[in-house]
Formats: sequence, C-alpha cells, structure tokens
Amino acid sequence: MRLAINVDHIATLRNARKEFLPDPVAAAIAAENAGADGIVVHLREDRRHINERDVRLLREVIQTKLDLEMAATEEIIKIACEVGPELATIVPEKRLELTTEGGISVIDNISLLTDTINELHKYEIEVSLFIEPEISQIDASAEIGADFIEIHTGIFANCISEEEQFDELDRIRTAARHAKKLGLGVNAGHGLNYQNIKIFREIKEIDEVSIGHAIIAKAVMVGMENAVREMRDLIRFG
Repeated sequence: MRLAINVDHIATLRNARKEFLPDPVAAAIAAENAGADGIVVHLREDRRHINERDVRLLREVIQTKLDLEMAATEEIIKIACEVGPELATIVPEKRLELTTEGGISVIDNISLLTDTINELHKYEIEVSLFIEPEISQIDASAEIGADFIEIHTGIFANCISEEEQFDELDRIRTAARHAKKLGLGVNAGHGLNYQNIKIFREIKEIDEVSIGHAIIAKAVMVGMENAVREMRDLIRFG
C-alpha cells in the first residue's frame, strides 16, 4: 500500500501570518525524502491554503507523483490541464466547510463529471473520484471513465464504538473489492491517523492511502521526515 502525503496544512500555517514560511514545497520534498510515494494538494476555489503558485512549483520539483485534489469547476480544470499532475482527484467543495465533508455523488453529477474526466484525459491526466463506499457510486464511476476511486474513510475515522468501526470497515473492504473487479484503482483517505491506519493493511485491494492532517500535526513536534517515516513503518510493518 502506497502512502501519499497531503501538505495543505503546511500552507495553512504559512497563511496564518500571510508570510512565506513554512513552505509546502519544502515540506513535500522532505516527505519524499522520507519515503512518501506521492504528494497531495487541494487547490480550493478560495485558496485557503494551497495556491496556484504552490501547485506550479510542486509540479516542477515532485519526483514521485502529484495528486491534485480539485472541484470540477472551469477555473480549476483549466489550471489542472496546464499543470499536468499525474492524478486529479475530484472532490465536492463547500465554501464554509473546514475540510471535505464527504464523497461526491457521481450519480447526481454524471454529465459534469463525464465532461471533466474527458477533458483531463485529453491532457493524459488520470482521474480519481472521491466517493462514499457505495456500490452504486462505484459502478457510476467506472461507467463514466474514471481511472481510480478514492474511498472516503471519514465515517470510519469518526466511529465511536468498535462495532461501528468494524461495520464501516466492512463497507470499505466490500467497496474496494468491487472497484477492483471493475478495473478501477483504489485509494482511500480522510481522517486516517497513526492509531487507525494499521487495520487498513488487511485490505489488499487498497492501492494507496492519502494522509494529511495527522502527519502535519505530528511533524510540528518531531519534524516532517520523522513523521512520514513513522507512518510508512506502520503501513509496511504494522
């Protein structure tokens, strides 16, 4: 299972003082040096953390894989096509949310998402759809030409009881297996941390996990490279 690091919150810290440090590009380089398999950033409409300059600089320096999380809007699609990330992950976006609150409904946005996928494919950018672990959404993702799905793991991460957690994990496992049968790549992310990541090693169908906040929070105390290495070790060795 690969590990992609989301560096959005490095930019959040930088923007709090409207200065230049800490630098998300430097953080991405440190993450790669520590064994990250890819870098994730979310270029939001309101530019609350990552900005367009960050994305363009990251494209120049990333040695692994750049995953650009984005809403399916004309402005952001245009930027994605210009920048050329290896992967574009389409997510729902609300101006007032603190973080992405759930998966996009592919079924309710067939036309928009089909057009978005087709446009990104023209520039040889693979496309992932951030969705809930629901069979109907996976089927729709495959039908409109997505290359990957990213399973929203936020409900799992927020479960209070062990029973609820295992029920949600079963949903995720079933969804991942179904997606693989349809030929989709399977990523997963949201709310994953140093405590709950180990169990995901059992789901062999998940190709990659995307983790941001937990690693950045740890990095504040121990440094970026140490935080990434610790997560890599948990994924590899448990």
